[in-house]
Amino acid sequence: MNTYIKLPAILLLEDGTIYHGKAAGKIGTTTGEICFNTGMTGYQEIFTDPSYFGQIMVTTNSHIGNYGIHKDEVESDNIKIAGLVCKNFNITYSRKQADTSIQDYFQDEHIVGISDVDTRSLVRHIRAKGAMNAIISSEILDIEELKKKLAAVPSMDGLELSSQVSTKESYEYGDKNAAKRVAVLDLGVKKNILRNFDSRGVLSKVFPAKTTFAEMEKWNPDGYFISNGPGDPSAMPYAIETVKAILAAEKPLFGICLGHQLLALANDIRTMKMFNGHRGLNHPVKNVIINHCEVTSQNHGFGVIPDDVRQSDKVEITHINLNDQSIEGIRVKGKKAFSVQYHPESSPGPHDSRYLFDDFVAMLN
Repeated sequence: MNTYIKLPAILLLEDGTIYHGKAAGKIGTTTGEICFNTGMTGYQEIFTDPSYFGQIMVTTNSHIGNYGIHKDEVESDNIKIAGLVCKNFNITYSRKQADTSIQDYFQDEHIVGISDVDTRSLVRHIRAKGAMNAIISSEILDIEELKKKLAAVPSMDGLELSSQVSTKESYEYGDKNAAKRVAVLDLGVKKNILRNFDSRGVLSKVFPAKTTFAEMEKWNPDGYFISNGPGDPSAMPYAIETVKAILAAEKPLFGICLGHQLLALANDIRTMKMFNGHRGLNHPVKNVIINHCEVTSQNHGFGVIPDDVRQSDKVEITHINLNDQSIEGIRVKGKKAFSVQYHPESSPGPHDSRYLFDDFVAMLN
């Protein structure tokens, strides 16, 4: 019988809004930018997505932890979210294949959360007010002390985070005898991206975030992949220079999410911090090249400035978000280089967009 006792916890937002709830995971205090994900499943993949580094995640699905934790359902080596806010933190789970409960998982990984929060009210508030910093605590219940700690948290705008989540040493993933080789610039790559390359007969070599083009070129790859990741793309001049070097060398290039923003910046297209960003599994995107709609998995708080893209003579638009008309995909004119803002590897999410990996492999050939 589960005897876990839920202690009181507080969520304080940067604008002074307070939510009271119960402690989930480790007893402690955590800070970060608060955001929400509208996905109905895939909480473990969300927790371990490096793009969420530095962010407190609000899950809009009412039950989190109900199917337990499985050691293979991860997108990186550990939990990357800064904290969790949810309605029901289900310690008892129903799936026989699960290895452990969400409570044990969070305690082992030192993750602080808060449950029993009216997440519908919270999400409506964030939608109206925009992204902001927040603090969760189950050890400090004094509001004034929490306000002081929260005031010291830096804004996500202008923050470089990819070098903190990137691999420290390069490594290979896939069949060493594969016909094609792709150099992956790891800015927070998800494991399922590497799995998608492997399943298409491509050997990946994953390089640390600040690896130069010249260093990667020594491996003699057939093409380059610029990964997803956390933080502000405009605060990453090292990565922008690497992308420019790849383009100048006329090498095939594919970028996802942060990689999309960096490809834009390398072509003199500015990026911006979005009011809320896109995070979920059901975002409709139109491929304007083939006039086809796909349902996509998304996770980003920054985007490219649409007017810059439309006025550019270097790139053309390939994908548009049908909810807000934001730019979801571009390709560079006269070069084998393209990118998308969303996550075609999904995990979690629909598989509508995995054809993009096929397109890139065809480009390598």
